[in-house]
Amino acid sequence: MDSKKNWGKRPWCVDFQPQKRAVPTAVDFAVVGGGFSGLAAATRLKRLAPSKTVVLLEAGSIGAGASGSTGGVALAETAAGDLAGLGDVLAGYQKFIREFALQTDLCLPGCYELARSNPLPDSPISWDDSGRLCATKEVPGGTIDPGKTVSELARAAEQLGVWIFENSAVVDAIFGNAVELYVQGKVLAASRALFATNAFALELTGNQGHPAFTTAVLTESLPDHVLGALGLADRKPFYTVDLPYLWGRLLGNAIMFGSGLLFFEDWRDLQTLNIATGDAAKVLNSLEQRVHNLHPALAGVKFTHRWGGPICISDDWKPIFRRHLLSNNALVLGAFSGHGVALSVYLGIWAAETLLEQRALPDWR
Repeated sequence: MDSKKNWGKRPWCVDFQPQKRAVPTAVDFAVVGGGFSGLAAATRLKRLAPSKTVVLLEAGSIGAGASGSTGGVALAETAAGDLAGLGDVLAGYQKFIREFALQTDLCLPGCYELARSNPLPDSPISWDDSGRLCATKEVPGGTIDPGKTVSELARAAEQLGVWIFENSAVVDAIFGNAVELYVQGKVLAASRALFATNAFALELTGNQGHPAFTTAVLTESLPDHVLGALGLADRKPFYTVDLPYLWGRLLGNAIMFGSGLLFFEDWRDLQTLNIATGDAAKVLNSLEQRVHNLHPALAGVKFTHRWGGPICISDDWKPIFRRHLLSNNALVLGAFSGHGVALSVYLGIWAAETLLEQRALPDWR
């Protein structure tokens, strides 16, 4: 089943299709997961070690998970804040996309943190949302186009010589001197592997992280004067630092709003979720009503898109970035907890350098 059809209509598309070829039986590096992290890692591996064989295995289509469904708000830190040794995420992200001339529609005007107390004296935002919601701080950040980003990353990887396989779910893994991946009815032996599956295939990664689903809506295009009345004339994205949570950004002159989490005991339930029914539909209906109530200018606004996507959350909200519990030759990367747009690419690059023994893993635990 193509889960994207049940997750709603995203306001962008992924326009990449990999070359057709047979899955090999042995490679130097295998990357499992075709989102931001996996694609960035595979690209970096092939750039740094062009003579090595690099294969990327994606269970569905490229960008079919969190990366293709995200709202595209790029931030400088993790969901747990700035971590020891993290470095400059946005600078690293920009350096990478410049190196490969990736067209991602990156825009970094800054980002507003919103809350219901201690507003900035000149807060441009004043909304009615469980209290008076205003800007309390401006932090580094901005936006990307997720569809373009996934597509550009995949093209860069393939042009360098990465073999990309869609509809190639890894159904099991055996950890020995090599990492044996069971895919398409055969065994692929990799000298080293990266599992960048985020909220999916959690049994392959030691069941680390909790799978969830979050939702978003996009309004119709609004006149400039309406954006001004809403406090969005400077086109900065925003997110709340207190509850109830809300984030958003502009896409052209339309406004994207996101909120809500549905949790699942089994990640496979994400694949059959349908936003038109059940709790997901209730969350989306509630989000639309909430947007209507934010400001008089939004009272009658129409919505052109409503969709959702998976998210993975760790126990302490820090990214999971460590060696696999069963092998020193495999890494696990994911659980960005909603902060993965730039961070997942940045840490994917780091993971590639670790697999090549050029960089140590962070000590965040």
